[in-house]
Amino acid sequence: MNSVDCKYIWQADDWPNWRFDLAVLAEPMAEVSRAQGLLMGRLADVGMALRDQASLAVLTEEVVKTSEIEGEALNVASVRSSIARRLGVDIGALAPVDRYVEGVVEMVIDATAHHQALVTQERLFGWHAALFPTGYSGLSQIHVGAWRNDANGPMQVVSGPVGRQHVHFEAPPADCLALETSRFLNWLNGESGEPPLIRAGLGHLWFVTLHPFDDGNGRIARAIGDLLLARADQSPQRFYSLSAQIQRERKAYYDILEQTQKQSLDVTEWLRWFLNALHRAVDQAQHTLDAVLVKARFWQRWGASSLNERQVKMLNKLLDGFEGKLTSSKWAAIAKCSQDTALRDISDLVARGVLVKTEAGGRSTQYELGKRD
Repeated sequence: MNSVDCKYIWQADDWPNWRFDLAVLAEPMAEVSRAQGLLMGRLADVGMALRDQASLAVLTEEVVKTSEIEGEALNVASVRSSIARRLGVDIGALAPVDRYVEGVVEMVIDATAHHQALVTQERLFGWHAALFPTGYSGLSQIHVGAWRNDANGPMQVVSGPVGRQHVHFEAPPADCLALETSRFLNWLNGESGEPPLIRAGLGHLWFVTLHPFDDGNGRIARAIGDLLLARADQSPQRFYSLSAQIQRERKAYYDILEQTQKQSLDVTEWLRWFLNALHRAVDQAQHTLDAVLVKARFWQRWGASSLNERQVKMLNKLLDGFEGKLTSSKWAAIAKCSQDTALRDISDLVARGVLVKTEAGGRSTQYELGKRD
């Protein structure tokens, strides 16, 4: 497979002297700061317990979506249980957690909870090892907790069928990584003078350009971005998820990365995209907080009721965003009970007004949460 003819930014004579137009970026930075201020103002009024629930919801989304960007689907309940256990947040019964979920959670929590700690080669190796606990990426054995060696050719980001792949990007050769990663880490741990939000965008771009691992580079780049955002916020708690926003805009994300890596070291357009996506992520966090508050009000109203464990479990699923419509057969399958038991559980909740039958027709009766005042 032939490499593309154009030069990449890491091949520029003045690499890695990033350039950007602060006058162009001033407005999007101000918009992000304004949105962050509105969000933090709301959070200041809701109390510690609800802030913890909001952070749990955001971190769960962050872990799930940073993997989903790479085409890997994690069990949401397992992710939520793993994070809740680490944060000490009570969510009732915990779901089983596998090693892979634990690894992604470890990386995301470490990046944000310990954002002020130095980012060293050993710390990055630890994150990488946590992402690949078996030493395999899919069916392929990879170098875990070590930089790539390019034994099978240069590190390239490609798409398309075998024999007709399109090369989107080629990373620096492996023999440059000792120098390149050292230079990156010195910048990351030092004081270079860029505005904090700009540093987050640069750190994300710089690491993903180096692509120093056999796999997991995107997830680790986003973790570095989150670490720098936590430093910018001066808070270990996360209340918005940039990875979730990137997943919503996945094509635009890959397009702007490819465009940036094939142009000059003027990365103003990348930073503008990054800041605008960050603004949308903070705005989206308002909806996450709305959902947390709705759930809190729901349990304030119904928490004293004599509900059984199945009912509590299913109501929480509905409050957390149940996909599709609830039927008695779905209740039976998820709650692991008989159809008759499911019907008794549901009928009891309908009689109390917790659930109502929907207007939708069909072969099965469907239910949803009653009106929440």
